[in-house]
Amino acid sequence: MRAEITVNPDLITWAVNRSGLSLSDFKQPVQEWIQGDSKPTVRKLENFARKAMVPLGYLFLLSPPQESIGIPDFRTFGDEKRRTFSPNLRDIVTDIQRRQSWMRDYLVDAGNDPLDFVGKLKSTTSVVRAADQIRSRLGLQSNWQLLQTTWEAALTALRRAMESIGVFVCVTNQVGLNTRRSLNHEEFRGFVLIDEYAPWVIVNSNDTKSAQMFTLAHEMVHVWLGKPGLFNLEKFDIAEDDNERYCNQIAAEFLIPKEKFSAYWAQTGSVKERCDALAKAFKVSPLVAGRRAFELEYISSLSFYKFYRQEIENWRELKQKNKDKPAPVFWQQQQLRLGDRFGYAVAQAYAERKLLPSEAQDLTGFSRETFSKYAQGMIRRKSGVGQ
Repeated sequence: MRAEITVNPDLITWAVNRSGLSLSDFKQPVQEWIQGDSKPTVRKLENFARKAMVPLGYLFLLSPPQESIGIPDFRTFGDEKRRTFSPNLRDIVTDIQRRQSWMRDYLVDAGNDPLDFVGKLKSTTSVVRAADQIRSRLGLQSNWQLLQTTWEAALTALRRAMESIGVFVCVTNQVGLNTRRSLNHEEFRGFVLIDEYAPWVIVNSNDTKSAQMFTLAHEMVHVWLGKPGLFNLEKFDIAEDDNERYCNQIAAEFLIPKEKFSAYWAQTGSVKERCDALAKAFKVSPLVAGRRAFELEYISSLSFYKFYRQEIENWRELKQKNKDKPAPVFWQQQQLRLGDRFGYAVAQAYAERKLLPSEAQDLTGFSRETFSKYAQGMIRRKSGVGQ
């Protein structure tokens, strides 16, 4: 007779939620374990733990453990039981922390000075002045996004401006090169790791391009404040934390300056029509435009939250329609996943034999052959060869 094990059903539920998978993704009778209708054998529990990407020992605890990923968690959820850290989220944070640690040492050894803007913004600075200071340091005009033809072009312009002054930017939708380990945008839209030499911003590209713009701007403000964090930016409204409210306000002012807003707020039309027009002009999501309209008292909170619910439903329908679209070209994905500054630094260190092949593979996730091609391409791009 096979020995069965008694496991707290709450731990099984926790492990399923933590994995980011659904019950239907598990072949074992997990639902029966949760309901207490049956018990797992050792072999089945081991298989479940492997599938859920959770240490087997966790399943023998009396209650679900309180986990941390080492950075402040500013996410907001309607149901706090959803506040978990999936294996995909934990691993992407670990990957970036490893890159950041190496990059900091590389920059210090090369004699670089600390960046003069990291942590220099005071919370007493007015929102308008703070946005102006950041825009000026990035070398962007007040109407920079109006000059861009598409959302993607505006996102690229901001990303490149940030990297040009020393911020490392990673835009990715999966863990490493594993297409099966997709990053859930509902779990997090981005996070930022602070370092005076190598501040790192991560944007979840499973979100729309227009929504990524606000995430990138929000995280950029965190760099200026010198405060790390993990975000989902639900409704762009985090009333319980003063710093988060401040970051949201500056990001909104940076993307849609108050002095320009009224000129683009149509005199006629529905809230959706006006927000769509603003979104198209300033290369942000309609939700950001709607939130800005609410902040500036052009619409009521009731109107905004009604609009919010409609936009979320529209987004889900659009995501379903676009699910079969072809993925971006591999090398373009890697350029965004690793970022230009980091990619070139690793390629240069490897070319100068300051980095072992195994270390390069660990930092980038590439095989030795693929990294060699990537490094050669980065060196050529930097030198302007073939452009």
